[in-house]
Amino acid sequence: MTDAEELRRRTGELLAAHPPATTGTLDFLRARFDAGLAWVHYPQGLGGLGAARSLQTVVDAELAAAGAPDNDPRRIGIGLGMAAPTILRHGTEEQKRRFLRPLWTGEEVWCQLFSEPGAGSDLAALGTRAVRDGDTWVVSGQKVWTSSAHLARWAILIARTDPDLPKHQGITYFLCDMTGPGVEVRPLRQITGEAEFNEVFLTGVRIPDSHRLGDVGDGWRVARTTLMNERVSIGGMRLPREGGMIGPVARTWRERPELRTHDLHQRLLKLWVEAEVARLTGERLRQQLAAGQPGPEGSGMKLAFARLNQEISGLEVELRGEEGLLYDDWSMRRPELVDFTGRDAGYRYLRAKGNSIEGGTSEVLLNIVAERVLGLPAEPRTDKDVAWKDLAR
Repeated sequence: MTDAEELRRRTGELLAAHPPATTGTLDFLRARFDAGLAWVHYPQGLGGLGAARSLQTVVDAELAAAGAPDNDPRRIGIGLGMAAPTILRHGTEEQKRRFLRPLWTGEEVWCQLFSEPGAGSDLAALGTRAVRDGDTWVVSGQKVWTSSAHLARWAILIARTDPDLPKHQGITYFLCDMTGPGVEVRPLRQITGEAEFNEVFLTGVRIPDSHRLGDVGDGWRVARTTLMNERVSIGGMRLPREGGMIGPVARTWRERPELRTHDLHQRLLKLWVEAEVARLTGERLRQQLAAGQPGPEGSGMKLAFARLNQEISGLEVELRGEEGLLYDDWSMRRPELVDFTGRDAGYRYLRAKGNSIEGGTSEVLLNIVAERVLGLPAEPRTDKDVAWKDLAR
């Protein structure tokens, strides 16, 4: 049984063998993974030690105190938060050993090829086709709103393999090489001026059957693992008090008393309390995760994340008055990550508009919370038993 003292001992051995001051970042991260200190709750040989998930903080604290490099989790969040837990749960041993190490070290960036122009909120309506040709699958279609596609080496992809079945069936999950022939990535310029998202065109892309994750036709069940983890990674991230969007507003309030009004004070107090409640709820959710798999509670956290970000960023623009209307840079860029707190108030206000769309729209998540958390009757769905090819589009 691996306990906190054992993890401190192993971390000390790692630091002694690979001093951060004289070891390159990639070499250190590879050694950390091989020592089982990447994500301690993963199995041995896959970056972990089979320890309790809650003990990861012990390792992280020891390494941070020693000045050790991290794997820049914001840059590789899709790999860490979505691809890795899905591969761990549904992948073959060969897939786990091939993909998890370079994913965690950041050598291979991942993106998510799920949403389509005609299948966003209703993801199961997707039309990208995968047709089997011997030991390979030939994939053609279009994906959209793909974060990091311009940086990604690999993608998690769902495609329709049997159009004669209802829409939630006949879907299969693949691991797609983004550098392969037939993959075209085009930037989507956003309201912020950047092209953080992309649209991806797949034309006769050949994927070996060895890169299929799960059984043929079982892609929706596999995708649900990804989606549950996605919502937890977006809405349940660990933050200190006044972390996230509430931090810049609180600092401005304290440093600029001339901007204060009674109405803004009341609104700030309300949002500060709600942000703190969301933060503490996220801590409770992570404790639940330590004992099992993510559940629909992550949908509730993601809902709160989107609403709070939009309300807080709106309050910040009002608080700053004319300054809040300024914007630092409209240049067309293709960034590696989203930096909510490192930019100005105008950026936060505009970028937060996407929070209620990405990772599952707020409308869809409200349905999930209503049906799976509160136990309310499900909405009538007339298309559940109709073959996908017969659906109106």
